[in-house]
Amino acid sequence: MKVNINVPDSQSEIKLEQYQRFVKLYDGEVTEEFLALKMLEIFCGVKLSDAYQIRYKDVDGIVQILSDILNDKPQLRKTFIMDGVEYGFIPNLDDMSFGEYVDLDTYISDWQNIHKAMAVLYRPIREKHGERYNIVPYEVIDAESMRKMPLDAVIGSVLFFYRLGIDLSRAMMNYLDEQQETRLVQYLSSDKNGDGINHYTHLLKGILQDLKISLN
Repeated sequence: MKVNINVPDSQSEIKLEQYQRFVKLYDGEVTEEFLALKMLEIFCGVKLSDAYQIRYKDVDGIVQILSDILNDKPQLRKTFIMDGVEYGFIPNLDDMSFGEYVDLDTYISDWQNIHKAMAVLYRPIREKHGERYNIVPYEVIDAESMRKMPLDAVIGSVLFFYRLGIDLSRAMMNYLDEQQETRLVQYLSSDKNGDGINHYTHLLKGILQDLKISLN
């Protein structure tokens, strides 16, 4: 049986929603063989029933290619085009609002909800002059649509913070007024946030571990 297989060349050809589907498989008990076949289904568009008909050595080779792609460590991607619209990474982190920070901190550690964090970091560009651009306000973003964004932009943005050595919780303290600062301290110190002011850094490290990204 002949099966057409379209193997992506890079993370930029993989949508976030595909990776979310794949990560969700780890919630249950599945065999390595089943995961391999699901990789073909999710990332290559091969029906599961057809995947069983592919030669073992071919499946093994494709899985190795996909594994290498998923373990890549991309640089920050400042812009990308999705559904004909150009999106840009938030131009100035200093201008992030308290609400944006809370949503980023809340969702960036959860792969099934990380698209909500990406809605904070990436938004449609409304005005652009050369390399400079403005993005639309956060309030008008449909977070669900961010599931279609390229995976390299997602992973690159997470690694961006880690590579800079930014503890975003501390960095944001420098840009909030006194009232917001008090609310932020209360939020970060709550039981909900466990380790308080260092929580965000721990979350980023957890994400990197989940991605199996080597820091060496």
